[in-house]
Amino acid sequence: MARPIIISCAVTGGADTKGMNPNVPSTPKEIADEVIAAHKAGAAVAHIHVRNPKTGKASMDPVYYADVVKRIRDANCDVVINLTTGPGARLDVNIQTPLEPGPGSVMKTAEERVIHVLENKPDICSLDVATMNFGDRPMVNSPEMLEEMASLIQSAGVKPELEVFDVGHVSLANHLVKTGVIKDPNPLYQLCLGIPWGAPATAEAMTLMRNMLPENALWASFGISRFEFPMVASAAILGGHVRVGLEDNLYIKRGELASGNAQLVDRAVQIIELLGDTVATPAEARDIFGITTSNNSRNAAE
Repeated sequence: MARPIIISCAVTGGADTKGMNPNVPSTPKEIADEVIAAHKAGAAVAHIHVRNPKTGKASMDPVYYADVVKRIRDANCDVVINLTTGPGARLDVNIQTPLEPGPGSVMKTAEERVIHVLENKPDICSLDVATMNFGDRPMVNSPEMLEEMASLIQSAGVKPELEVFDVGHVSLANHLVKTGVIKDPNPLYQLCLGIPWGAPATAEAMTLMRNMLPENALWASFGISRFEFPMVASAAILGGHVRVGLEDNLYIKRGELASGNAQLVDRAVQIIELLGDTVATPAEARDIFGITTSNNSRNAAE
């Protein structure tokens, strides 16, 4: 039987990809415009990072987050807003002096990592339940850090999205749910596949991680790069929701750069509909997530 499948669009990310695809948005206006375009194409959720508009590099500046969120709300765009809390966990290990963080380290306190969530009160925010080699540098999220971030996030009335990159991360996320750190009757998991050096972007890995989830869990999944669309199909078939976007993949097909996030969302819509399912609206997504208040009715100044 057909079911509504939620499409999330990760519109920009924090990797140094602007030079690889000029359509990656970097200014607050560009990011907000891409969110609105992705929503019109069928995305019910927008996963948002921000960048320094002058350099295009990743940023944690709350001013940029506030600007993006205000632009989305002022446009009366009812997309489910999902702000990242991933930045602030990057450790650059100097192998000559390993106890001294290298120049590429960006390690922040729990409050510094979620201040933009507390200020803007989105519907959802990510919580990376992961310590791993994330490409060439470790990403470090201790259980104590996760507990503090989860407490702050939930005190603001925001639903955590538990991002897990490997099977051990699922176990830790399950522990946070079981022990009441995550106070949610239907916890939301995002199975992140294909990131070096986490779980591979395969249906087998997705199935294994899905089978580890609590019975009452909601879940979505994505694959990066050329695995983006195969993982859309796999997640839809296996009962989950999906994610696409320029954070995860810069191409619409081999050798052809995506013209924007809307093009990637449109392809996800095609896959979902070809499989006989429907694309969830933001209202349906909020109902599935158990979110009772639209972000458009929230006051960031509260």
